[in-house]
Amino acid sequence: MQGISIVDIISSLIEVVLLSSLIYSLYRLIIQTRAVQLLRGALYLGLFYVIAYFLRLQTFLWIMNLLAPSLVIALAIIFQPEIRKMFSRVGQGELFRFSKKRMQLDLTPVVAVAYRLAKKKRGALIVLSNVNGQMTVAETGVILDAEISEELLLSIFMFDTVLHDGAVIIENGRLLAAGCVLPLSDRRDLEKGFGTRHRAALGISEISDAVVIVISEEKGKVHLAYQGEIYFSLSQPNLKVRLRDIFQGERYRIPLIESSV
Repeated sequence: MQGISIVDIISSLIEVVLLSSLIYSLYRLIIQTRAVQLLRGALYLGLFYVIAYFLRLQTFLWIMNLLAPSLVIALAIIFQPEIRKMFSRVGQGELFRFSKKRMQLDLTPVVAVAYRLAKKKRGALIVLSNVNGQMTVAETGVILDAEISEELLLSIFMFDTVLHDGAVIIENGRLLAAGCVLPLSDRRDLEKGFGTRHRAALGISEISDAVVIVISEEKGKVHLAYQGEIYFSLSQPNLKVRLRDIFQGERYRIPLIESSV
């Protein structure tokens, strides 16, 4: 019997590392969507199939083999938003990204404007680009490429200008565009209180790593959308904590205050 060479050992180690990285990366993508339910259901069906195979339940096996193609198609249709979200993140390079470069951004004027608008009950959407840019979305509005200031943001949202109904995009520390149209979330498990503004915030957060500040026009509350989730009615200190946690990776102990829309 020939001995195992150093090359074989190194090749095996590389293969184990690559497979482990792939499995872990796929796991990270799956747990961020409802696709984990799809995976759990597939595992249950696989378990039932194995049991039926060893117990020789021929009728059950025949039904499973007959319905298998239809089940795959049905699940693909039902979980189409989650599958699309996974592939979008793969396309953004998140599959093998274990750490990401944090965007440097002075959040002070942005947060200040959010609560000034909330006090006046002026609805607004402020999109903060993270690692991946939002030029495609920015092109749906008016490109500004201006310095961020409270006055500029207030002039966009405080009055009924042509840019008021759209979202502003902040990228690389500058106000990239205003009056932008965001993709709407097509999730059906949302509360009836979710309006177009909330769905737009969720929509862009589902297909990108952007962070969206939402100011509710009806109740004058400030919400935050990130990775397909929305955090309701955040106080000003808690919004700062959440934003710093996302962009700087810092962990603070101030609790988040969440409530209904």
